[in-house]
Amino acid sequence: MDYSTGKLAFIFIVATLLAAVFALLLARRYRHTMRTLMSAPAAAPPPGADVRLAALGAPARIGLADNRRAGWRVTALLVLMSALISFSSAWLFLSVAMAKENILTPARLIVLGLLNLWPVIPALGLLWRWSRARMLGALALWFVASLALMAWRSIEAQPLSTMMLYLGSEIGVPMLFIAALCLGGATRAIAPWLLPLTLVLVWASIAGVDLLAWIVDARSDWLKAMPGWLNAYVVMLGFVVAPWLIAWWPARQLGRWLGAAYTRKWLSELIVLFTAVWGIVLLMRALGAGGDMGLAGAVMLLPLAWVPATMAIAGRQPTPPGRPPTLLVLRVFQRDAQVQALFDDVVERWRLTGNTVLIAGTDLVERTIDASDIFSFIDGRLGERFIRHPAEVNARVAGFDLQRDADGRHRINEVYCHDSTWQQALDALVAGSDVVLMDLRSFKTHNRGCRHELGVLARAPRLGRVVVLTDGDTDRGEAAAATAGAPPGRFVWIDSARVNATKRREVLAALFVADTAATSLTPEHR
Repeated sequence: MDYSTGKLAFIFIVATLLAAVFALLLARRYRHTMRTLMSAPAAAPPPGADVRLAALGAPARIGLADNRRAGWRVTALLVLMSALISFSSAWLFLSVAMAKENILTPARLIVLGLLNLWPVIPALGLLWRWSRARMLGALALWFVASLALMAWRSIEAQPLSTMMLYLGSEIGVPMLFIAALCLGGATRAIAPWLLPLTLVLVWASIAGVDLLAWIVDARSDWLKAMPGWLNAYVVMLGFVVAPWLIAWWPARQLGRWLGAAYTRKWLSELIVLFTAVWGIVLLMRALGAGGDMGLAGAVMLLPLAWVPATMAIAGRQPTPPGRPPTLLVLRVFQRDAQVQALFDDVVERWRLTGNTVLIAGTDLVERTIDASDIFSFIDGRLGERFIRHPAEVNARVAGFDLQRDADGRHRINEVYCHDSTWQQALDALVAGSDVVLMDLRSFKTHNRGCRHELGVLARAPRLGRVVVLTDGDTDRGEAAAATAGAPPGRFVWIDSARVNATKRREVLAALFVADTAATSLTPEHR
């Protein structure tokens, strides 16, 4: 089969679009299935089940300064890998793709390496969950700086329009695919994991069309004998879709392997996103080089090897001493946008130095779903993750992944509960947590679940601190009644009616018990 660069580009384009569409459909179906399973009745516990929880030692004394240093380390890691990939790509382009021109010089290598470094912006934006506007603004500044660099280092004067066209194609085209694959809520969480599967399926469809073309060229009697009502479009559609019946098995096995690799910490969410960004950019360059080099243009993908090499070294770094603190996140349900913003602003930064646990809900699917969840759901095994009776709580909590990834961040662990088992799960999560972030914005008397949670938090024997977010709609009187009898200073009340950068820092700082003794909190936080 002839795989020209045009055909390979078509496979990638269609696979990317399918991955984005399937991600949206999967997220929607995932929420629907979760709602159904959450309302299912609890099963009878097995005889002699043990529901006791193991005692935990004191957490490491980690403060906000430690968290910020961890953030700088992760940022430096992404910048380092981006620089290695960018300058390697520039060297390959000048020495291999442009070998006939013999234009490789240190100055050109530096300039092209700097120009090629732009994907570090979406990579960092995905790490820190920048808004689309902020990411586009950063890319615009990079575009202007790149124009200035090209004008300064250009040997021959070139029209501004020519330089803008070059940079526009270099940045704009890959960014369209990065946006489709990584910049949405569901697409960011799901699409990069689905892309390898959709590539297999689209390749199978192309192979089916190529087979049909061969049959037509061979003037097969079998094709002529097909019923008259099967017109050319129906036959072509059959050869496009039917190969999926064969390709689905290897695609499914690939998905299971990705889920297992994530569970074993061979892969992490951040590194998959980073690889997706740079993989798209390098693939565009490989396809461009393929016009002259043919399939040998795939050499432009070699710089991606820096990702596993760098992560292997990063994974050998010693872990900080002591047990990382664990944050329990509780919230008023049906406030999806607010809770998602809270995750983006606070929890993502907490993950740099501590673990996060919560009761799974449909409001945070796009923030907490991971590769293991995705491929378990595709296999129809989401129901196995739900706690069917209280006797299963201890085993589920004991199975949490509380070790950091090689990129330095900690994962989010959830318990999936039926309506009849969430209270026992809450007790287990509180017993294993050091600090709680509770979003009580819009809390009212009828939110009975939150009232129960407040009472459990007030009575917990070893809990360090509970940071509670409130607004003008919060029934503070009902909340105060539910927390009566709590140890002094345990609850920190923060008015979060308006959330800006200062407020986000205030909330994050309040979570670090090591930084401030409860007795030193200002009166307005009590």
